[in-house]
Amino acid sequence: MDRAMNTALFLTRNQIGLRGEPGFDGRVILYPSNQNLRDYLSWRQADCHINNLYNTVFWALALQGGLTKVQAQERLRGTLSADKNEILFSEFNINYNNEPLMYRKGTVLVWQKVNEIATKQINLSEGSEDKEVKRTRSEVTLLHCDIIGQQFWKEHPEILADDN
Repeated sequence: MDRAMNTALFLTRNQIGLRGEPGFDGRVILYPSNQNLRDYLSWRQADCHINNLYNTVFWALALQGGLTKVQAQERLRGTLSADKNEILFSEFNINYNNEPLMYRKGTVLVWQKVNEIATKQINLSEGSEDKEVKRTRSEVTLLHCDIIGQQFWKEHPEILADDN
């Protein structure tokens, strides 16, 4: 497991509710087809949504509703997404669909091509000259968007190689 430092929590080296440094669990998986990969990523995003909806309601019940953590957990036992949305809206005036995409959809990291224009100084026999140089490079871009539907894949066709 790779170690990852969270600047906000560890800037002063004071741990807030953690027993150690946060970690990142990374995996390399080879899927037999692009459809298998898309299904897996869709499942991960749906799982992010389910977990965040539960946590949003849980902490609303505990922090705003005055329930203990055990009581909040018991109140949510056996509830469906519709039940959780109803609790948020009717008891806390929170429309879950208005929560930021970062929480509802998670974070997607993609390599995107970026065009750069740089100025280079070229030395000539009679002096120097500034010349614009264009290049394309790839950079990691952080997105908060839906990857389950078709739109993401239409906007980022370079992610999936041909299935042949």
